[in-house]
Amino acid sequence: MSAPLLEFRDVFKAYPGPEPVPVLLGASLSLARGESVAIVGPSGSGKSTILNLLGTLDLPDRGTITFNGRDLTQLTAQELAALRNRQIGFIFQSHHLLPQCSVLENVLLPTLAGPAQTPADAEHRARQLLDRVGLSHRLDHLPGQLSGGERQRAAVVRALINRPALLLADEPTGALDRASATNLGQLLVELNREEGVTLVVVTHSAELAQRMGRILELRDGKLV
Repeated sequence: MSAPLLEFRDVFKAYPGPEPVPVLLGASLSLARGESVAIVGPSGSGKSTILNLLGTLDLPDRGTITFNGRDLTQLTAQELAALRNRQIGFIFQSHHLLPQCSVLENVLLPTLAGPAQTPADAEHRARQLLDRVGLSHRLDHLPGQLSGGERQRAAVVRALINRPALLLADEPTGALDRASATNLGQLLVELNREEGVTLVVVTHSAELAQRMGRILELRDGKLV
């Protein structure tokens, strides 16, 4: 059996302040390569905190997080940034596309930060992925010229452009109508399988959660 891609071991995290507010109280998690997981729980339970820790945007107060066998708490800020760019893709509820850039330019932005692939290879992959998600006719359009569902599909392609091992989605269907949300959920499941990427979705949508291979609930500071 292959080693897990990512592991939380007894992770504690509190919001800082005059009186710190505990959020995670010994959370543990193991993510296999290529699996899909939904994380659910009420607002304020710490789902975004989990996602920030998974994405190396934050570090635990106590406990360990390992990614590909590397202890994230032992890496420098520069090493964490490199890992984030090359190994982790992010999808947010708000697509965060740059309004002045075309769809193709937005998708290619993450490739500018590192030499993971040549510009020609990056553009070839971008065009292939955009065709895969039904946006081949929108390459030169600006985000303001797209529907909400199209913008979110472009954001998915941008998250996948550097061939990440881990794809993190924070309420990816939260701003979409029901039909677009259903289509995006199906697309994420298909790309999880086709790309072999480990997919973690934080969501309030029971429909989207049910599409994942596993559902974890954040309850009383722990994942169950």
